[in-house]
Amino acid sequence: MDIELAKHTVDHLIGAGINLVTYLPETRLSQILPLLEQKKACQLVAVASEAEAISIASGASLVGKQPACYMEGTGLFVCSYNLVTVSVRLGIPLLLLISYVGSFADQRNSFRFAPTGIRTEEQLKTLNIEYQVIANSAGLETRIHDSVRMMNALKQPVALLFTGDFTL
Repeated sequence: MDIELAKHTVDHLIGAGINLVTYLPETRLSQILPLLEQKKACQLVAVASEAEAISIASGASLVGKQPACYMEGTGLFVCSYNLVTVSVRLGIPLLLLISYVGSFADQRNSFRFAPTGIRTEEQLKTLNIEYQVIANSAGLETRIHDSVRMMNALKQPVALLFTGDFTL
C-alpha cells in the first residue's frame, strides 16, 4: 500500500470517530499500523487471534469506544463464531477492516489466498454483515464515514474489504 493511501485511510478512520483498533498483523494494509500508533486519538491493541480481536473490540464498544478490527481476509473465517455469538447477537457496532486477500483485484494474489478469498463476500452475506469493497482512494472518506454511521445505525458489525491499490 502506498504511504499516502495509508495516511488518507488512517486520517479518515480517525475522522469518522474510530478510537480503538484491534489487530492481528498482516502484510497488505500493515502500513496503517505505525500511523495509527502515532495518533493520540486511537488506541491500538495487538492480538494473537482474530477471534480475540472481535471479543476485545466488542467489549470496548460496550464501554463507549468506536472500535475497528483490522485483519486479513482469512481471519474472517477464524473469527466468525465470535462475530455471531458476541457482536451480532448482542447488537454491537464494530467496523471490520479486512484485507481482501484472494480477491480478483488482489495484486499479490496466490494459491494460498484465492480459495478463501473468493468466498469472503459469501461469508459476510451468510453472517448478515453489510460490507463495501474498496479498491482505490476514490470516495474513500465517504465510504469510511458511511460505514461507521451504518454500524452505529444497525448496531451491528459492518465490513470494509480493501483490495486493488490497497494490496500493492
